[in-house]
Amino acid sequence: MPLQYHSLAQRLFHHRSTRITSEGVQFLLFTLAIGIAAINTGNNLFYLLLAMMLSLILISGIVAEHCLRRLEFHRHLPDHLIVNEPTTATLVVKNRKSQFPSFSLKLFDLSDGRELDRGLEIRELLPGASRLVSYPLVATRRGRLQLDGICVGTEFPFGLFMKQTFYPIEETVIVFPEIKPIDERLLQGLLTSGPEQSVHRRGSGNDLYNLRLYQAGDDSRKIHWPTTARTSQLTVRETEAEDQRRAIVYLPTVAPVSHDALFEQAVSLTASIIQHLAQHGYILQLVVGSSRSSFGQGDHHLFELLRMLALCERRSPHAEPVVSGKPPGDPMEVEGGTMIVVQSWLGPADIEPEHPTILIDEAVIAGVSHAV
Repeated sequence: MPLQYHSLAQRLFHHRSTRITSEGVQFLLFTLAIGIAAINTGNNLFYLLLAMMLSLILISGIVAEHCLRRLEFHRHLPDHLIVNEPTTATLVVKNRKSQFPSFSLKLFDLSDGRELDRGLEIRELLPGASRLVSYPLVATRRGRLQLDGICVGTEFPFGLFMKQTFYPIEETVIVFPEIKPIDERLLQGLLTSGPEQSVHRRGSGNDLYNLRLYQAGDDSRKIHWPTTARTSQLTVRETEAEDQRRAIVYLPTVAPVSHDALFEQAVSLTASIIQHLAQHGYILQLVVGSSRSSFGQGDHHLFELLRMLALCERRSPHAEPVVSGKPPGDPMEVEGGTMIVVQSWLGPADIEPEHPTILIDEAVIAGVSHAV
């Protein structure tokens, strides 16, 4: 029998909580005063009033329990988030009760044991009805955002207690690092020392490099007919060498605890550089610590690189004491491309730098990390 009672109590009170409101405190104090007066005076009217007030407390608990029972939740989130960039999440609430409506529902997201108030309220949800609510969702740090479920509460019918119950809906969303505008001095460094300078070279590719007059032996498929028709001279188009649009971006992950904030700046800066290069059609490879991606381009490849940055972790120098401006492993050659290194820590002598260090083809680029 004790085990049966324990199992019954666990089913009834699992994921349930009750918090008394300020009005409820006043009501309980008044009920206590009426009870003391009834005992001291023996007046039947006081006993009748006490019984009525106690019944209101009981009715409040029963009605609130019925409001919170048999609800169904479905949350819809985007595939990924970006730090400090607002997005919209939607929540579908359905009342699966066949006879009783639910009133005055307040909805909270539960993440890492904390209730996140999104300001979501549903005044009335009829039996069998569904309601779609949306709310802005802003992630404040990169990595995995774990949402454990929905905590729904109500103060119905008298506002004496806030009764809450938890509906588990576990979901995980990857939060990409914050992407900021790149500082003009850093852009100038990329233009003069980096891949932008080496792009303009004749070769096999798709992007236009130059137009010139036709010469014997030129491929007739490269004749630029609009210009030929306008000038009445055979003109061919020359394309840029695609291998010049190749770059490796390397983010060392070794840094002491004192450089934790600077490491996060380096991650954000790396994501901003990758976004900038991807928008200009570069074939990119990302090396984060000992992990490296394949070369590729396009939105899908960009998302994979940002995912690597979102999930990377700083490593202590004691676990990996060597800090290098080159990726680990075999030597990596980028034919016609460039190597960009973003370092948050240069070694023991690097005490309190203001910004991460950026090297392009082993040359330090002066400039702040992001636009102010």
